Amino acid sequence: MNAVGGSSCKLCRRERQKLFLKGIRCYTDKCALERKPYVPGQKAKMRLIESEYYKQLREKQKAKRYYGLRERQFRNYYKQAVRRKGITGEVLLQLLETRLDNVVYLMGFAVSRSQARQLVSHGHIAVDGKKVDIPSYHVKEGQTISVMPSSAEIPPILEAKESAGSISVPEWLKVDIKNLKGQVLRMPEREEIKAPVNEQMVVELYSKV
Repeated sequence: MNAVGGSSCKLCRRERQKLFLKGIRCYTDKCALERKPYVPGQKAKMRLIESEYYKQLREKQKAKRYYGLRERQFRNYYKQAVRRKGITGEVLLQLLETRLDNVVYLMGFAVSRSQARQLVSHGHIAVDGKKVDIPSYHVKEGQTISVMPSSAEIPPILEAKESAGSISVPEWLKVDIKNLKGQVLRMPEREEIKAPVNEQMVVELYSKV
């Protein structure tokens, strides 16, 4: 089941933007947003009156759904970002981008973030040679991420391996897909984070609470 509930395709249509919740499928003409580029529901095609608050809310929802988080989890990341040095919005995205499940996906060991989350939760992923089953684990510069040797032949891993190359690996990561391992070279810069989110609007929304 999707971590954020409901149909993945409907979530993308609700935000009127691809959130790549189904991995490779999102890059093909099978993507529901390509065929139905409007929000679900009977009044979907009616023009929406979008207030500033509405726009900010939609940006937050996009970020939550993109990374597969619930409200409480997302708010906790925002609180962490506020306490750290730097621009709050950029720090927030960096924290989200360096979750272990997201890194597993970016390295090509899973075809979607939801699948990556399951792989981590079920004990198929190791950090520096030790099994880690916490999707929210924060990876650090220099750490090695790999698939557990006993998991190298399971169907999800084989599927991801076959699809490797269809999505480019960001420059802050180094990957050896043949041996199913990779390394975190450094923390990502804002321009390297592909999340389709205006993080400043998210910060503005939370700053009102």
